[in-house]
Amino acid sequence: MKDQLLQDLKEAMKEKDTIKKDAITMLRAAILQVEKDTQKTLNDDEICAIVAKEVKKRKESIKEYENANREDIVENLNREIEVLSKYLPKQLTQEEIEKLVEQAIIDSNATSMRDMGKVMSILRPKTAGKADGKLVSDIVKEKLANM
Repeated sequence: MKDQLLQDLKEAMKEKDTIKKDAITMLRAAILQVEKDTQKTLNDDEICAIVAKEVKKRKESIKEYENANREDIVENLNREIEVLSKYLPKQLTQEEIEKLVEQAIIDSNATSMRDMGKVMSILRPKTAGKADGKLVSDIVKEKLANM
């Protein structure tokens, strides 16, 4: 994936696409920082987790800029999200997440909200980079509350 990022960065520079160039540069910097901090080379799954984190940061920022009526920045952030999303695996639908949650509840023998940790530990590897953690958590809470 790192090679793909470098190739796409060069392409963005040739096309003079500053938003794409900036988004990829920031992503590569985040990856390098994690590699320095952990003293290891990241695999594609770990890189996907960083991409998901960067997308999440931008989505959270959009709300603040919308409240401040800064549509120019909101547009740029949406474009960056679009660029970064290409590096994420296909996102799970709500129905797919619900099926995974139901199976995890069965697998963990969960009976109440106290078992949420068990359910989430089963789901984390299956949904990492493929679904928003908050959405997964909300679905688990809903299913466990209705038991």
